Amino acid sequence: MAATPQNPAASAPRRKVSRHRGEGQWAVGHFTPLNGNEQFKKDDDGLNVRTRIETIYSKRGFDSIDPNDLRGRMRWWGLYTQRKPGIDGGKTAILEPEELDDKYFMLRVRIDGGRLTTEQLRVIGEVSQEFARGTADITDRQNVQYHWIRIEDVPEIWDRLEAVGLSTTEACGDTPRVVIGSPVAGIAEDEIIDGSSAIEEIQRRIIGNKAFSNLPRKFKSAISGSPLLDVAHEINDIAFVGVHHPEHGPGFDLWVGGGLSTNPKIGVRLGAWVPLDEVVDVYEGVISIFRDYGYRRLRTRARLKFLVADWGPEKFRQVLEDEYLQRKLVDGPAPAQPVERWRDHVGVHRQKDGRFYVGFAPRVGRVDGATLSKIADLAEAHGSGRVRTTVEQKMIVLDVEEAQVASLVEALEALDLTAKPSPFRRGTMACTGIEYCKLAIVETKARGSALIDELERRIPDFDEPITINLNGCPNACARIQVADIGLKGQLVLNEQGEQVEGFQVHLGGALGLEAGFGRKVRGLKVTSEELPDYVERVLKRFQDERADGERFAVWAARASEEALS
Repeated sequence: MAATPQNPAASAPRRKVSRHRGEGQWAVGHFTPLNGNEQFKKDDDGLNVRTRIETIYSKRGFDSIDPNDLRGRMRWWGLYTQRKPGIDGGKTAILEPEELDDKYFMLRVRIDGGRLTTEQLRVIGEVSQEFARGTADITDRQNVQYHWIRIEDVPEIWDRLEAVGLSTTEACGDTPRVVIGSPVAGIAEDEIIDGSSAIEEIQRRIIGNKAFSNLPRKFKSAISGSPLLDVAHEINDIAFVGVHHPEHGPGFDLWVGGGLSTNPKIGVRLGAWVPLDEVVDVYEGVISIFRDYGYRRLRTRARLKFLVADWGPEKFRQVLEDEYLQRKLVDGPAPAQPVERWRDHVGVHRQKDGRFYVGFAPRVGRVDGATLSKIADLAEAHGSGRVRTTVEQKMIVLDVEEAQVASLVEALEALDLTAKPSPFRRGTMACTGIEYCKLAIVETKARGSALIDELERRIPDFDEPITINLNGCPNACARIQVADIGLKGQLVLNEQGEQVEGFQVHLGGALGLEAGFGRKVRGLKVTSEELPDYVERVLKRFQDERADGERFAVWAARASEEALS
């Protein structure tokens, strides 16, 4: 088990590393903060800000908040200031933070494993309606995000959420973020192994533990025993992927060092097989390496993926085994390639107990509190007490008797929550965008929803799985580099030479089948207004030129630049 001393690096053996001194690595004795973020974390643990929110800021109002709490430590409790309305994308990188800040917050509710009871979902909906102007977006990390939150209301929101077992603890910040998991863990007929108990133990042992609340940057995690590879394991800091070991049976293949943003990297296998009862110890070992050896000098190089790239998987595994686990890990096999192209669990599927689960597709993750409350009501009316969120901004109702399935599907359709979506409805995701995000340059949610409608109208016969991911800035919250069509928001020039909202295009990215990043065609940018025309054009060329059974990503890799323009 990893050491967790008062000084988190105190018991870690001192070792020389290949990088030059001054990276701020605790394990080699570099404790002096090298940037403002490291300084405010050293000055006070982010978890401590909750007391100030409850006793000072919620009573005295927004203007009483200390700047280091406002734009720093409050993230440890899921709070970000949201973008002030009316500020266009051209000012995103120009204005000071206080000029971009509105006096309202985004609040992220962490939903580890995507697991919710109908009671919890109803409370999420009620909080949305009472305190968040109805907002409640489903993210691609299984969370729910509110907007328009007043600091005065935060303690009451916490009370409501925590009364039903929900939390915003470390939903943001330089912390172990939500642990994403297979939304059909424990019920799927084809499941290799159920990782739910490991997620629960990580929540108990790691989340909110001050031994792990000051990491170099965020730490993203995934655990799934589904053969569909349904948690985007390739782009997490740590991932446990279900596999069958020929001698030891079902367990997990260990991956580390994935991540996107402006310097994307696919995670690497350590070649280790981990049994279920050792997952949390290994998780603790990996997060401890990140805490102790992670780079803390430059924020742009502070993710685990940079340490893994510098060390390589062999050294990383050796340090994990020798310094943190004090034992060798078992060598193991890689996961098998999934047999299905979609891995979002949308549609009607039989559970291993004979009942069914029903996955359905909101529009680009955009729902509202009233709708979430109605989903809870519908689930209960059809005999279910459990729902799930997915990493594709979808939702699932579990435990439906066969006789109730058709009625539930029809009721969901009436809410515009289809269990039989078109490829465009099913495959389009969007980040928060300029509507609320201070980093964004362009609008995404409404643009993505309108794009779905246009493509359904223009190409009604298109029946191939396709992913279209819209991101409001270069930070890739919507995973643009690994989409069939990834759209990175930026300002572009239209035909009149005017600067307008638009997108740089990435083509042919993928996860699961043949993980890799999309191709960028030189100079290929489209305005937001031209987007439906462009996507229609490139998809029709794909239909005309593809070989039998050829995926879009494979075609995009071989197609001419002219065909992709």
